[in-house]
Amino acid sequence: MAHPWIADRALAFDSSGIRKVFELAAKMRDPINLSIGQPDFDVPEQARAAAMSAVQSRKNAYSITQGIAPLRERLQKQVEGELGHADRQLFITSGTSGGLVLTMMTLVNPGDEVLIFDPYFVAYEPLIKMVGGVPVVVDTAPDLRIDVDKVRKMLTPRTKVILLNSPTNPTGKVATEAEVEGLARLAAERNIALVSDEIYRLFCYDAPFVSPARFNPHTIVIDGFSKSHGMTGWRVGWIHGPSAVIEQMLKMQQFTFVCAPQPLQWGALTALDTDMSPQIAAYRGKRDLIYDGLREHYQVAKPGGAFYIFPRIPSGPAAPWRNAAEFVEQAIERELLIIPGHIFSRHADHFRISYAADERTLTRGIAVLQELAKVAGG
Repeated sequence: MAHPWIADRALAFDSSGIRKVFELAAKMRDPINLSIGQPDFDVPEQARAAAMSAVQSRKNAYSITQGIAPLRERLQKQVEGELGHADRQLFITSGTSGGLVLTMMTLVNPGDEVLIFDPYFVAYEPLIKMVGGVPVVVDTAPDLRIDVDKVRKMLTPRTKVILLNSPTNPTGKVATEAEVEGLARLAAERNIALVSDEIYRLFCYDAPFVSPARFNPHTIVIDGFSKSHGMTGWRVGWIHGPSAVIEQMLKMQQFTFVCAPQPLQWGALTALDTDMSPQIAAYRGKRDLIYDGLREHYQVAKPGGAFYIFPRIPSGPAAPWRNAAEFVEQAIERELLIIPGHIFSRHADHFRISYAADERTLTRGIAVLQELAKVAGG
């Protein structure tokens, strides 16, 4: 029975299934951990040094809510160079997740509909519900493609936001330029806010990244340093979009997160001078390793970005599982930690692998998954 003090919004959803797997991993001696959605490379050395220097030079107070000026100016120059939009403002957030919270708080009224694409990042649906919004799920099965005509048919007078994530967590799918442009132009045509979660934009292996902001100047973009520079614990993200929207988000930040950690903003500024292409090349190799190890045993799409792959569970005559949750239990018994797909989807027949791991771990994980596929086949 819930404690009588607890608000309904807190009881509306369970804790993340991913967090439960993290807790399980902490109890294992040598787990094959392919569950964690964070890079296995460390923060660049010069960024760590800059953050420590900021601490030692007593840059430990609040920054202004917008973030330190040198970081904002550097990012503003980058955005203007990429997009060239006249009315574009940005500020530093307390992580990309903080940016998502501010976005939902600023844009969504109770009863407003927010379109998300299935499979979706685990936090999207709870965050929408937390502010009283209504998640409207656009199914992309079986090919994970965005059908703009299908999106158009799902719009209603209550549709307020379309939330796009590309490259995506949990599938690694990268939306094509045609899909991105079509969605951007549809949002502009119908005067619907388009929010683009671009936290994995650096991890594109087969084609250049394309932002919908290129085609729709009113797009709100959420980005950050967590994935691109291994700074998941630093909580430094950023948002850019039309000034009228950004100014309202800033008010929300002032009364919630206040600001991102100042010393770590200085570290992030220095991180922008680091060439991350070796890390991206390494992750392209990890992508190929995991895909080549699974494609003959599983129904799986080759991911074009991020560091996730989303196979379908094997369904042979001897399979002792009915859904991905039961399949994952079998994997955990073999010390392989993966995430059941129902956490990210209305479908229950896929599972997520994070290949942000060293080659030994990936090779061990592939061996277990190949063994499970043989079990299903009898």
